[in-house]
Amino acid sequence: MPPGVKWLLIINTALFVLYSAATMVDRGSAFVHFGLIPRAVTELFAFWQPFSYMFLHDPRNVLHILFNMLTLWMFGKELEVTWGTKRFLKYYFLCGVGAALCVIAAAAAFGSMDTRTIGASGAVFGLLLAFGVLFPDVQVLFMLFFPMKAKYAVALYGALAFYGSLGSAGDGVSHIAHLGGMMFGYLYLRSRMFKRTQADFFTTIEHRYKDWKMRRAKRKFQVYLKKHRSSSPDIH
Repeated sequence: MPPGVKWLLIINTALFVLYSAATMVDRGSAFVHFGLIPRAVTELFAFWQPFSYMFLHDPRNVLHILFNMLTLWMFGKELEVTWGTKRFLKYYFLCGVGAALCVIAAAAAFGSMDTRTIGASGAVFGLLLAFGVLFPDVQVLFMLFFPMKAKYAVALYGALAFYGSLGSAGDGVSHIAHLGGMMFGYLYLRSRMFKRTQADFFTTIEHRYKDWKMRRAKRKFQVYLKKHRSSSPDIH
């Protein structure tokens, strides 16, 4: 188990247990201000909420944390092994915070500034997207039951999130966060690919220039040898 995924699993699970215990005592009032509330972020400057909300999960819904942590384990460990811990965590939190920004923007647009959002789903959906981009032909279990290639599973997850964001207000699921996590993940990967492609382009030009200079030098040297041999007597 790579360290980034391991500690994310430990922290999320530990906070879920604490949140559940606090809910039984005082309805979890100590955790209320760590969820994402758009009005608190924009008017009260609760700048920690776009980060802290992704570590909380609904104590009344075990499937919420179970799906997120299982998905984090299944796909996150492959990404961390491929990228390294530092880049993996950077990507994970970028998707999570990006999802929060999308939730805040949607709340401002549709007048739901007091709706509270919790969960790591935005970051997890970003992981799903990255896995589908990096390992498109690997067989995965869509919804944990249906085997298919990763690229098709990611496309279906994205389509379901988009459909859910259109007409499922009140179902208790932040589809905007799912879409936001995937969108920020895509933009990040796109920028990395562009930079790599750009670097490869200039590296190719540099190599071709060096090859041209080498061939030119060889031709000059061969011409020099021919002239030298023709003007010098043979020595036996």
